[in-house]
Amino acid sequence: MFTGVVTAVGRISRVAREQATARREAGLALEIRAPYRGLKRGESIAVNGACLTVERVVRGGFRVRTVATTLGRTLFGDYQRGRRVNLERAVRAADRLGGHLVQGHVDGVAQVVRVATVGDARLVDLAVPADVLAVSIPLGAVTVDGVSLTVNAIGSGGSLQVSLIPYTLAHTTLGGLEPGDRVHVEGDVIGKYVRRLCRSET
Repeated sequence: MFTGVVTAVGRISRVAREQATARREAGLALEIRAPYRGLKRGESIAVNGACLTVERVVRGGFRVRTVATTLGRTLFGDYQRGRRVNLERAVRAADRLGGHLVQGHVDGVAQVVRVATVGDARLVDLAVPADVLAVSIPLGAVTVDGVSLTVNAIGSGGSLQVSLIPYTLAHTTLGGLEPGDRVHVEGDVIGKYVRRLCRSET
């Protein structure tokens, strides 16, 4: 479980495609440089919003592996060496919940359709998957590339708008978003349960 409050921006230092073996299926291995200390093999880290398991701790970072199911709903297959990624270690029971409850289960990919600056904020309009839009409400929560954001508005045609404050622009990768860019999105888990319960009542 995560909060969507990014604690570091890492950089991919190695990308390797791995063939299937008798012990594991084919996948993609990523080595990520990160400032974290005390990492342990087996712990969970959200990489651009996707919960991945540390397979190996390496000098100056860690190695994770994505399997076919993860590759099928994320952008990891397109990632190249040098790409910057938002990182968050799993939340502890005693930690402050500064964002919202984030599972690290990416629901799909959204596309940036518009970026505008209003005062000291940057407004970003995203075309999101229908399942994410269905559980989103104005002033509710959505996770974009691992960052907990407030839904500023819901537009027509399957889009929603988020507002990026200066701190977010400076401390995450979202400051570089431009129209046409694609990002991972996760809908609010509470909204998902409410939607499911409402469906079961009908």
